[in-house]
Amino acid sequence: MGILEVSNVNKSFGGLKALHEVNLSVEEGTVHAIIGPNGAGKSTLLNCFIGRLVPDTGSVMFDGTSLLGIKPHEINQAGVSRVFQTPEIFGDLTLLENVMIPAFAKRDGAFTLNAWSSVDEQEDVHDKAVSLLKDLGLHGKSHELAGTLSRGDKRRLELAMCLVQDPKLLLLDEPTAGMARADTNNTIDLMKDIASTGKTMVVIEHDMHVVFSLAERISVLAQGTVIVEDHPDKIKGNPKVQEAYLGGAHL
Repeated sequence: MGILEVSNVNKSFGGLKALHEVNLSVEEGTVHAIIGPNGAGKSTLLNCFIGRLVPDTGSVMFDGTSLLGIKPHEINQAGVSRVFQTPEIFGDLTLLENVMIPAFAKRDGAFTLNAWSSVDEQEDVHDKAVSLLKDLGLHGKSHELAGTLSRGDKRRLELAMCLVQDPKLLLLDEPTAGMARADTNNTIDLMKDIASTGKTMVVIEHDMHVVFSLAERISVLAQGTVIVEDHPDKIKGNPKVQEAYLGGAHL
């Protein structure tokens, strides 16, 4: 049993079948990539993991517990954090405040104004947030407003907001989207560092350089179903993948 087990998941929107009999197994402590062409159902599947969507049929099990019917914040409390395709941060707050907010939410079950008003007394949360910002190369900007950051730094900040919650599973939806190559390579190095700690990660990504730099196992979605799941070296030469993902071109 993997830490994340997806079995026979189906999801339709009206007459459109977005997911069809999807099966997926993610082993604990690995980086598992999900790739596929636009419209393959990748983000829909990810939303089924975090409770934003409920499958029509099938099961999603995390660490032995069903995620179906559980609210997104409860799934987060259970140990699942997601980095979105477009960074979701509090632009009018400082980087330090951005990282402390989810730490309070994970600790208390919900964020409250009372907790925030006594922030100066929350030394444990403060110190953890400062340490993470330092690890992610943002310590010198901790008191700047988050909205002023570059896209690459916003992605680093969002990663800090997830990691401060000590998730068992980190979901990343196109973590390098819109980045210049230098920022992409820096993000790859950062994610390798995170993976080296034993963190389980599921990565959705179009950039094959990112995928093959990180993934230990890859699932390929096409027209809402997994057509192959295998190790990266076997994915590259798989004719089904080349046909479905790149129209026959080589990865």
